[in-house]
Order: sequence, then C-alpha cells, then structure tokens
Amino acid sequence: MQVTSTGPQTIQKAQGDNVTLGCEYTVGPSDIGELDIEWSSVSPDTTQKDELIISFTGNQKYTHGTLALAEGVDFTATDPSKGDASVTISSLTSAHTGTYQCKVRKGPGVDMRKVTLVVLVRPSAPKCWMEGSETVGGAISLHCKSSEGTTPITYVWKKGSAGVLPPNVTQNSVTGELLIANHSESSEGTYQCEAQNAVGTSRCRFILHVVRPPNKSGVIVGIVVGVFLLVILLLMFIWFLFCLWDKRRYQKKVANEIREDATAHLSRTPSRFSGRRSMAAYSSVRSTTSRASGRRSPDSWLLGAGPENRYSYPG
Repeated sequence: MQVTSTGPQTIQKAQGDNVTLGCEYTVGPSDIGELDIEWSSVSPDTTQKDELIISFTGNQKYTHGTLALAEGVDFTATDPSKGDASVTISSLTSAHTGTYQCKVRKGPGVDMRKVTLVVLVRPSAPKCWMEGSETVGGAISLHCKSSEGTTPITYVWKKGSAGVLPPNVTQNSVTGELLIANHSESSEGTYQCEAQNAVGTSRCRFILHVVRPPNKSGVIVGIVVGVFLLVILLLMFIWFLFCLWDKRRYQKKVANEIREDATAHLSRTPSRFSGRRSMAAYSSVRSTTSRASGRRSPDSWLLGAGPENRYSYPG
C-alpha cells in the first residue's frame, strides 16, 4: 500500500473558496484485506486524540466529527475504492484551518499523508483618503487601509494606467501611506492602491488635483475697491439721513410760523361783543352831545338811539 499524491504540504486558500486535499494510492499485490480510508483532523496538542471527519469502509461512506469541521467535506471520487481517496472541502471557513491526515489501510498494507490547510481572509475593499492641502508646493499624504483581511497585508500605490509614480513621492507598503513632499502638476492624477495578501487583492482609487495659489495683487485690489464702494455707500446713507432731518426741521419751522400768525391775527380782531359795547358807548356820547346842543344827532338812526331820542328836535 502506498499513497502516491504529491504537492504542497501546506495549502493556503481564501475564505469561501473550495479546496481539494489529494490522497491517491496504489494497492500492493499482498494487500488483500478490507479497504479502510480515514480522514482526520490532527490535534495540535499531541496529548489529545485526532478527530475523525470522514471514512470509507465496507464500500460505505461515513461522516464523523463536529458539524463546523465536517460541513462541506466529501470524497472527491464517487468510488474511493478505485485508488483516489482525496476529499473536497467547499465553502471554506476559518474553522477548516488545520492539519489533515489521510490514512489508507488494506491489510496488511497501510500508508498515510498529512496536509496543512490555512484558510485566509481576503483584504476588504480598502479606504483611500488624503491628508494635507492640494495647493502647489504643499505636502500631501495619501492613505490606504483595509478594515478586514488576514495579515500580513501589503499596500502598493500606482498612478495612472502605466502605474508609474512621480519621482517626488515615497510609499510605505506596510502602513499604506504615500507621501508627496512637494505637490506639483506632475503629481496630479488618478492614484490606485492595491491591498494584497496571500489569497487576494482589493483596490481603491483617489483623484488628486492641483490647486494654484490665488493672485495676491488681485485680492488686494479687490479689497481696496470693496472698501471704497463701502465708504461711498456709507456717505450716501449719511447724506440721505441729513436731508431727511433737514426736511423735517423745515416743515416743523413752517408749522410753528403759521401757528404764530394765526394767534396774532386773532388777538388783533375785536370780538362781536366788544364791538357792540364800543358802538353803544359811542352812541351814548353822541346822544348826550346832541341833547346838549339841542340838535339831533345825524347818526342816531344808525347808532341805535332809543325811541325817546328819535323824535326829539332842538328847542
């Protein structure tokens, strides 16, 4: 009995992939006993028993072990008695990581083979971001980081379709940092970061721009013009307030003068009552004078003389 499979003793696969653990064998002329095939998970502790996963004996297949370890495990060949005792494990998980042993026995012959399987996690899609200013002459750091993935993870930056980096940059493959010491037009463009480990690669992109510093003389001229316009607007506003105040002051003065003229006019005009008293006094004086002179006053009819005076004649 001889197990003839060759190949790597350690196999690395990504989580979710499928893997085949080879165990092909040949039977010797003296091997006349019953065929018995066993696949076991070898315990890292030598004081513990190995865990039987799957077996083939008496032309029957049997599954053993815990569900997490035995799930997805099956013989690759439909009939393992034909010389192929290889097994296939589908949808690998971290629980499948370990050393497996294939033992083929057909009395009196027996042989075995061990294979170590390492289930790794591909790098997750990395995040790309920038620290620093895109202004010409400034320093910029581009960063790349995967949140998941089996270490070690290597980060590689490339620029454009050619993947050639400018001469003024340096990168750290462990931390994923790309340092641009003196940003210029030559460093402008699209950058791609690849996060790699033994079982996969993930990428992210970042577009780097160039910002040219503003024209300082133009900024100064703009500030001066703006201040000048602001002063003009302020003076116009003050002039408007002054005009408004002067107009109100003039209206108030005119109103006061009209009020004073009206008061003076009323004080000069006699009242009706006072006028009657004056006329009566005048009439009385004329009547007295007329009687004294024995003549009738020519104004007696107009000045309202009494009836006794209306028909008096001089004696």
